[in-house]
Amino acid sequence: MRKKFIAGNWKMYTSLAGARELATAIAKGVTDDAVTVAVCPPFPWLLPVGEALKGSKVLLGAQNCHYLPEGANTGDVAPKMLLDAGCRYVIIGHSERRHVTDEAERSLNLSVKAGLKAGLHVIFCIGETLAEQESKLTEDVLEFYLDSGLSGVSTEAVRNLTIAYEPVWAIGTGKNATPEQAQDAHAFIRKHFAELFGEEAARSVLIQYGGSVKPENAASILKQPDVDGALVGGASLKAESFLAIIKAVK
Repeated sequence: MRKKFIAGNWKMYTSLAGARELATAIAKGVTDDAVTVAVCPPFPWLLPVGEALKGSKVLLGAQNCHYLPEGANTGDVAPKMLLDAGCRYVIIGHSERRHVTDEAERSLNLSVKAGLKAGLHVIFCIGETLAEQESKLTEDVLEFYLDSGLSGVSTEAVRNLTIAYEPVWAIGTGKNATPEQAQDAHAFIRKHFAELFGEEAARSVLIQYGGSVKPENAASILKQPDVDGALVGGASLKAESFLAIIKAVK
């Protein structure tokens, strides 16, 4: 049985003091490991948040990484730097990186492979825009992102991979995917993952939902058979709401 995985993406929010306070409150609220829990703060707060989480059940993640091990890449962060900072997880291909920062598919694929090779667990994000959803292209888009983003990744390496389905049209727009829509997308992702890496890998891979998850909709979405957790944005910035989502899994 797949263990549920809830990750908080703090994006470009929190102050140093606020990040410490939030991490401390979440760490105190997660008292067992029935659900895997991670938080992904902004780069400057990785070390202090890691200190706040030390000895707790909550793991540390980062929001992105470059594919090179080092180099003259101003503003970028290498996978091994994240490991040195205490990270276990890294998010690659978040919709805000794809559609706002315009990260190229080739770069994302290289970052996925670099993160996995370095020993990080990669949360790889895929999802369709509103225009694509309205044009009934959801499955085409998901297939393309899986094919391009995971090209050259071995079946052994995908053991350290989580897929996060992000319907871009449901993030900060006031629109919400129904539990049935979430399940349909997750089931398609698992089916195509099986075509790429085999049935055993598909049965094991975790697929998170990442479309504006809140305490109010978490339980109905997380009980779907192919939804293995959530990548939480805004609701992860308050300990009370983030812990409520974790509780909804139980």
